[in-house]
Amino acid sequence: MTKSHLKLVGPTTEIRTVVTPRRRPNAELRTREYLTEAEVAKLRDVAKDNRYGHRDATMILTAFRHGLRVSELVDLRWDQIDFDTANLAVRRAKRGTPSTHPIMGDELRALRRLQREQESKSPFVFTSERGSPFTTAGFARLVERAGEAAGLGFKAHPHMLRHACGFALAGKGRDTRALQAYLGHKNIQHTVRYTELSPTRFKDFWR
Repeated sequence: MTKSHLKLVGPTTEIRTVVTPRRRPNAELRTREYLTEAEVAKLRDVAKDNRYGHRDATMILTAFRHGLRVSELVDLRWDQIDFDTANLAVRRAKRGTPSTHPIMGDELRALRRLQREQESKSPFVFTSERGSPFTTAGFARLVERAGEAAGLGFKAHPHMLRHACGFALAGKGRDTRALQAYLGHKNIQHTVRYTELSPTRFKDFWR
């Protein structure tokens, strides 16, 4: 029996670790995580020029006025709106506390018009051209494009509207506990950020 001249050799392939790209922190992408009331108004104005401008502008207004998360906004149903008493039954995601919000006149008129003009009647307030509920990704694209068209100078995203609501109400001097209930926060520490950065907090320091 002849001996084999073959010998075992180890693999030459180098096993490398796959490095997942690190997402840059929000603080590196933008200087703040909220919009001012003036910036929200700009978003609404440019959204009105869209193909479905009234729907888009009303979505932005409703998200801002009630501090809605994008999932809460797209899941909004007509039976949550009481047109007779001008109230909105807000259901919160993330185990948030539900509440009842008043609806201001301009928003109420916008919602009435939207209901009249909704071609494919749906239990959902905000629908696509096919009559299906608006998606979270669709609203994110809407806000981003509106931010670019409005010349904000930074990438806008839907959650900035919720933060805009908190900062706007804190700037009007609203009580922290009341603000916590309005936004549906379980933990008041999530609400304190708005009052801590409110410009009215130090308004009398030099008087």
